[in-house]
Amino acid sequence: IRVLEEQLGRRLLSRSKAGVEPTRAGIHFRPFAETVVWAWRRGRQEVLLPDRFTGVIAVGGQFTLWDRLLLHWLPWMRNELPNVAVRAEVGASDTLMHGVIDGYLDIAVLYTPRAQSGVEIELLLEEHLVLAATRPGAKVTDPDYVHVDWGPEFADSFSEAYHDAEMAALTVSHGPMGLQHILAQGGAGYFPMRVTHPLVEAGELFLSEAAPVFLRQVHLAYLSDRSDRRFKRALEGLRIVASEQET
Repeated sequence: IRVLEEQLGRRLLSRSKAGVEPTRAGIHFRPFAETVVWAWRRGRQEVLLPDRFTGVIAVGGQFTLWDRLLLHWLPWMRNELPNVAVRAEVGASDTLMHGVIDGYLDIAVLYTPRAQSGVEIELLLEEHLVLAATRPGAKVTDPDYVHVDWGPEFADSFSEAYHDAEMAALTVSHGPMGLQHILAQGGAGYFPMRVTHPLVEAGELFLSEAAPVFLRQVHLAYLSDRSDRRFKRALEGLRIVASEQET
């Protein structure tokens, strides 16, 4: 770090007895440093690739999309493109977009992509968030309602539909956590229809027919100039899996 600071002519880290924190220059330099690290990791992986593989596809997805979508895509890839290695990443929306822009990721699967020149944004599927509960007739005003933060679009739609609703006693940022909580302790919450469907069929959850249903879109993000065969096949696999999962 000290050698890097000498080359840049700026201090990147402020060091004191209390600890180390980035300077203004360090904050500005961080995304470029991350790009270098990503490029090194990608290049190292390509160089060390065994002879049985013809290349690598790097895919990143937001955490809540892995268990419902991307975990179904991975076996599809192994079956359809056995000679292509896959690197799977989990990250937040902004991190995934930077990965695509900087070439560290081939494809990002995310809810709220940021428009960027040279990046193709494609609608992959639409999720329906429904109010599900461990008992019939539950409402968001019930004391055991668990509010899941599904992002800014959901927050806006929820506030418009329930403008008089008070803040829930429990708010979580991870959907599976909220679902596990109500299954264990009882309660209600908004969850994707495809996730609740088998639980409703098993009699573990009940859908509130009177509650509004909210739409949440899932997108693909990738560089517009990508055209190689294995990349296109990987995209096609995501579309196929999404069509099978969409409800």
